[in-house]
Amino acid sequence: MAFDAHKIREDFPILSYRAEGGPLVYFDNAASAQKPAAVIDCEADFYRSKYSNIHRSAHELSRKATVAFEAARKTVGEFFGAPEGYSTVFTRGSTESLNIVAFCYGGKFLKAGDEIILSQMEHHANIVPWQEVARRTGAAIRVADILPDGSLDMDSLRSLVSARTKIISICHASNVLGTVNDIAEISKIARSSGALFNVDCAQSAPHCLDDLRAADCDFISVSAHKCFGPGGVGALIGRTGILNSMDIWMGGGDMIESVSWGGTTYRTAPEKFEAGTPNIAGAAAFARALEYLKSLDLEGAKLHEAALLKRLSEGIGQIRGLRILGVAERKTPIVSFACEGVHPNDISTMLDASGIAVRSGHHCAEPLMDRLGVKGSCRASLAFYNTIEEVDFFIEKLKKAIHFLRF
Repeated sequence: MAFDAHKIREDFPILSYRAEGGPLVYFDNAASAQKPAAVIDCEADFYRSKYSNIHRSAHELSRKATVAFEAARKTVGEFFGAPEGYSTVFTRGSTESLNIVAFCYGGKFLKAGDEIILSQMEHHANIVPWQEVARRTGAAIRVADILPDGSLDMDSLRSLVSARTKIISICHASNVLGTVNDIAEISKIARSSGALFNVDCAQSAPHCLDDLRAADCDFISVSAHKCFGPGGVGALIGRTGILNSMDIWMGGGDMIESVSWGGTTYRTAPEKFEAGTPNIAGAAAFARALEYLKSLDLEGAKLHEAALLKRLSEGIGQIRGLRILGVAERKTPIVSFACEGVHPNDISTMLDASGIAVRSGHHCAEPLMDRLGVKGSCRASLAFYNTIEEVDFFIEKLKKAIHFLRF
């Protein structure tokens, strides 16, 4: 039976919301995905029936909360294919996960003369921390280029790798271009120089699970809210031995073995990086979101997203004056576009008047925008609960908006 997006939409309460301009058409999934009722109910039930702090008390509620939190850790690790020898650290999201790698690994082990390789398509969360670490340590950042279609220039990447390369940190999928990078091949390139490989999986996590399991990564970073889970929680999945060798992220409760005025010793990963009271209910709801995804026909969802992307790309491509940013063969369902002489915010405002939610601006990727020669773009990003009818409605309203703004 074909994947039924209309039936799936019934699982997401907000998709029945009526915006001022009409029924909500939510095309901002790359920023944050909507939540199924199962996730909403899970988080609410956690607060109703089992909330307490974890790991620290012998009473019943604390035991129940601890069991749920650690079960969530196991679910997240298994869903993203973490093999034996890896630990799953709960964080506030991909941004915090990437910062932990940069500051706690890079800040400790990098030195003057070492090199960090990034790419032109990185999100600020995978640029700014490395710039700060480079400033502090004297290490240098090298940047792999992109090809005209928006794919990563693998020859450029290979040309940058040397004995000085200590870490390659690259997104699995671009939040602007949609490009899906070959992380299995990049991993081989990293291994050839003895470098570590850090992957920003914020955009790919809901779409590219097979790739994620096949790649030999040292660290991956994910956010729950892009995987149909709650905000304010995510994970850093990394090799336990490397995590244990790193500096701590924050000091406080639950990450210590012992504290005295003479010194402090720390627990091993993952607890080493989980100081203070975590988002316990959020972790449980994150796991519930992943369980929901597993209950779907994931292959059917991928095919449906591919059909949506094709329809959307063809429709935008037929509008005179619009330039699609990123036409690589392998993409997540993202289409960013720019129109010469028209500000992207004006386009998104006119679409909003018809109930269509898209993102406009530089998408936290200013260096990429500079490389593409644009100040910003509109971005339509899809999920499996979007429909062909919504895509057609979007194209109709986009044509009218462009005509109005240009003429």
